[in-house]
Amino acid sequence: MAEFTDRYDAGRQLADHLASRGWAGEAGADVGPLVVLGLPRGGVPVAEVVARELRAPLDVIMVRKLGVPAHPELAMGAIGEQGIRVLDASIVRHFAVTEDQIAEVERREQETLQRRGALFRAGRAPLDLRGASAVIVDDGMATGATARVACTVARHFGAAHVVLAVPVAARDTVNRIREGGEADEVVVVATPRFFRSVGGHYADFAAVEDEDVVAILQRS
Repeated sequence: MAEFTDRYDAGRQLADHLASRGWAGEAGADVGPLVVLGLPRGGVPVAEVVARELRAPLDVIMVRKLGVPAHPELAMGAIGEQGIRVLDASIVRHFAVTEDQIAEVERREQETLQRRGALFRAGRAPLDLRGASAVIVDDGMATGATARVACTVARHFGAAHVVLAVPVAARDTVNRIREGGEADEVVVVATPRFFRSVGGHYADFAAVEDEDVVAILQRS
């Protein structure tokens, strides 16, 4: 049985978890204003609900997965704004991915990152994260590569406190991120014993399109 009806249901459950931990309204005032950052594209509908429930402004944080060339859905790392990159050395070794292959995947994803960033923000400057409490939201985590980069990007832009919040995640990934210290807090609604894929824990996991992200940011 799926843990979540859809991304909006996941957002409501995640917002409840965050609120129960004190993250609501002015809760982040001791370490700066609260800002919610959705990971495009699937994390943005979840983040929309979280931002509304926590009464916080919403923005995107631009990150792109680097897929293994022979298995594009499997992340071997991720890139973010300002040239930030994280690689999973074990996956790179396992699939014998060369430096030239990594460079080609990164070049392609960097182009997409820049294009979508310009589209989503439509000329607006990113929210100022200096001194802020940044709540980074995605619709789930498998390897956690994009989430790790997102945390690094938020810190690079001056966030004083980073909370990584997802509805569902693989247990090993959550433990690895907690141990790695990329986030000050990791908040997860469900860590299923048998994690299949992020979409496998949603009854409705319809694709989120670019225009959906634009519409959410415009009304937020």
